[in-house]
Amino acid sequence: RNITMKTLNTTLAVLVLASSSAAYAAVDFASFDSNSDGVISMEEAQVNSQLVKIFKDLDTDGNGELSKEEFAKVQ
Repeated sequence: RNITMKTLNTTLAVLVLASSSAAYAAVDFASFDSNSDGVISMEEAQVNSQLVKIFKDLDTDGNGELSKEEFAKVQ
């Protein structure tokens, strides 16, 4: 029974961590997406030099914008 409770507690801790990471990513994405169009343009990325440096690597479809999915790779 102790093993089951420990497994359950570990699973719950992982779920809470994943949820908070997702929430953090969403807030972070929104802070860069200043015009709220659902993507981060290179112009919007200029507020963070690190994001500018990795922008092309994150922009996997090469359209010059970062989708939420592309941006999530930062996390």
